[in-house]
Amino acid sequence: MNTVSIGSVKIEQTAALSPMASVADRAYRELCREFGASYLVTEMVSAKGLCYGGAGSLELCEIHEAERPCAVQLFGEEPEFMARAVEIVNRFRPDIIDINMGCPVAKVVNPGGGSALMKNPDLAASLVKAAVSRAECPVTVKIRSGWDENSINAPEFAAYMQSAGAAAIAVHARTKKQLYGGLADWSVIKRVKQAVSVPVIGNGDIRCGADAEKMYRETGCDLVSVARASNGRPWVFSQIRHFLETGEELPEPPLEERLKVMLGHVDRIIMYKGEDTGVREARKHLAWYLKGVRGAAKIRAHTSEISTRDDISRLIDEITGLSPEAT
Repeated sequence: MNTVSIGSVKIEQTAALSPMASVADRAYRELCREFGASYLVTEMVSAKGLCYGGAGSLELCEIHEAERPCAVQLFGEEPEFMARAVEIVNRFRPDIIDINMGCPVAKVVNPGGGSALMKNPDLAASLVKAAVSRAECPVTVKIRSGWDENSINAPEFAAYMQSAGAAAIAVHARTKKQLYGGLADWSVIKRVKQAVSVPVIGNGDIRCGADAEKMYRETGCDLVSVARASNGRPWVFSQIRHFLETGEELPEPPLEERLKVMLGHVDRIIMYKGEDTGVREARKHLAWYLKGVRGAAKIRAHTSEISTRDDISRLIDEITGLSPEAT
């Protein structure tokens, strides 16, 4: 398998796991890595929260050997806080530090962070320079196509971030206005690749091996990244790897295997976070794993009522008791 280098970090050119807030925690990252994700990124961490010593922010920076290569993703809009946050993150020995310039949610955008930075390239460049000045690893940037359809500035913005010291650019090929809807415009990824000399990571609408191969071929990107398509489907990474190696698309696992992965995922969350917190946080994952299980819509609707690991075991027994046609 070919590799791409971001600084001294070598990454297999299969598929990476995109950062996802409140989703891509340690349990999720480790599981995706076991299914073949070639590169992982943490949930985004507030630079200011780190500087103020928030225990939750510090916990999000933890990287374990089974996750490498893995990046810590920071967000913020103040260079001085970004620089101090990078110094703190260095203690966790990340392979890469990524700066979020693509998040579209209001609590990140309204203060001037996330995708709002694409309207303020000078500030964005200052953040990159501040991070690079303190980082002990490569610094990368995650961007969107632009703010809206009338301001698609990703190629120019990416070139500016490279000049500020970014070692790679990840592009979610949707605008801030699109949020997570509509179609990703892969032509923007191609234009970014043409505008910079550092590696480009393409993101948006990768759901299977054929999609990954098509993005590589059409955009020339150096790595593809999967986000929501892995929700309830961590095996998508092994499917992508298999397709890139053989040209054959693997089918979805049978129901029994999917439920086994689901329970193992829940157990891993519980191991790291305790049963109360773990089960509560697992509810959304249960709904994703059970998506498409015909006849189980009523069961999925009650996942919010699950409060113990035993409840999940009973849920699985109920699902497997359905007729074979339910799969």
